[in-house]
Amino acid sequence: MKKISGQHRTESIILIAGRAALLLIVLTVLAGFAGVNDALHPPRIIPPGNTLRKYKVPYQSVDLTTQDGIRLSAWYTPPKNGAVILLAHGYGDNRPEWVYQMLVKRDYGVLAWDARAHGQSDGKISTFGYLEVLDVKAGLDYALAQPGVQHIGAWGGSMGGATLIRATAQFPQIEALFVDSSFDSLEDEFNFLVPYPLINPLAKVITRLETGIDLEAVSPIDEIGRISPRPVYIVHSTADIVAPPEAGERLFNAAQEPRFLWLEESAPHLAIYLDNPRRYQHRLVDFFDEWLLGIRDSST
Repeated sequence: MKKISGQHRTESIILIAGRAALLLIVLTVLAGFAGVNDALHPPRIIPPGNTLRKYKVPYQSVDLTTQDGIRLSAWYTPPKNGAVILLAHGYGDNRPEWVYQMLVKRDYGVLAWDARAHGQSDGKISTFGYLEVLDVKAGLDYALAQPGVQHIGAWGGSMGGATLIRATAQFPQIEALFVDSSFDSLEDEFNFLVPYPLINPLAKVITRLETGIDLEAVSPIDEIGRISPRPVYIVHSTADIVAPPEAGERLFNAAQEPRFLWLEESAPHLAIYLDNPRRYQHRLVDFFDEWLLGIRDSST
């Protein structure tokens, strides 16, 4: 009788453990779907325009339309020197007014838009730099159609940097690229942000199912070499906790000449500018002056 009772107890424990394991798996899958769904629908931050008004930067609101029919909300300021800089912001962010105003002050034209599924733009999901290349193409086509535009450069931050690496490799009309805090591949970005053995592969599978996109298709490190002979300037912090801290150096090593690298050791993600705004502006503007306008700073 005791033997039967002990066997029954063992079976009960196994049954409970099995149910608990199944429940854990179900909860993990549900949490994975919820997490990916949240990531695909970033918060919509409406660009306030406060910095542009503060510095009395003139601009006009325009709409761009992508090849897949997405309307993008944008600002445009015509150039005084014949060159327009395209600005692509990061995931969950909006139009970088701080970059916008510093370029307009130096006579550059600027076109900045809210990426699809961001800000005031249409679009249901973010694809982390995949379909966002079509956003860049829409901006590029608009800028090239404007009067007085002879040269196009680009600045991208975080996901916007990754997007612009891919776009610049595809579109030779972009003559110079400045990248701040980009990831080197979406696969590595997932591994960095989701370093959990069970959740990581699950999140990747769910992302593929929800978007139809293979993470390996978003790999700036595999495309950056095709930008040459056009120049690329890479800015990154080794203290970054949003993009892999080694991503900047890896991108630089994969790029071809002319290439430039600026590494900092203590700045947060996309915050090297805040450490020394004057130095950031100097390097940014000098880069475009030299490679778009042929003006070299004699002090450097």
